[in-house]
Amino acid sequence: MTPDFITYQKFNDSALANDLAELLEQHHIPYFVQEETSGFDPSMVMSNAAVDYAVKIKSEDFEKVNQLRQEYEEKNLDDVENDYYLFSFTDDELMEVLTKADEWSTFDVVLARKVLTERGKNISDADIAAVHEKRIEELKVPESGQSTWIIIGYICALMGGVLGLFIGWHLKSHKKTLPDGEKVYAYTEQDRWHGKIIFYIAIVGTISWSLVKLWPAFTSGY
Repeated sequence: MTPDFITYQKFNDSALANDLAELLEQHHIPYFVQEETSGFDPSMVMSNAAVDYAVKIKSEDFEKVNQLRQEYEEKNLDDVENDYYLFSFTDDELMEVLTKADEWSTFDVVLARKVLTERGKNISDADIAAVHEKRIEELKVPESGQSTWIIIGYICALMGGVLGLFIGWHLKSHKKTLPDGEKVYAYTEQDRWHGKIIFYIAIVGTISWSLVKLWPAFTSGY
């Protein structure tokens, strides 16, 4: 598939992915759904990768799709049950839902705003836009604290292990997709520098250890 498409959202249920796909179909937004295992993550090296259904669209369509999903969910607000868990949230907790909308479903974000409005806390579109922009800036900040995996990466690289290659590649190359479709590096410049060094050492180490192991086979006939 074309690299112009990037993951908009992942689901662990194909039915949920199909629901989003149907909405995209209705509005003639190009997309495709890809079944995939979780991407490499150093913190999940020893775990079994789960199968996800990734709905992929073009980055320039992210904001449009966000708006379409919001409009779609607004039509379903009257059908929500009275015991829905958001109704028990405090005002501060509901504001956190709006502030960190990327961590919640679109329905929860829309409902949180409605509940706040009903409680006399008017949240304007300008307020939402400002919160969204602030959240984007927060998410752009690279993750730090990769020192443990950097150390493991160097050890694996020097030992000629393939794991060193994966850790180095991940640290230097991994990017995260923001809610507006922009992709930014996930780790700090210093950690990415270490990733590059680990990656190249791992290449040399893998080749060197392979030659050491194969050398007896080449010399056995002499």
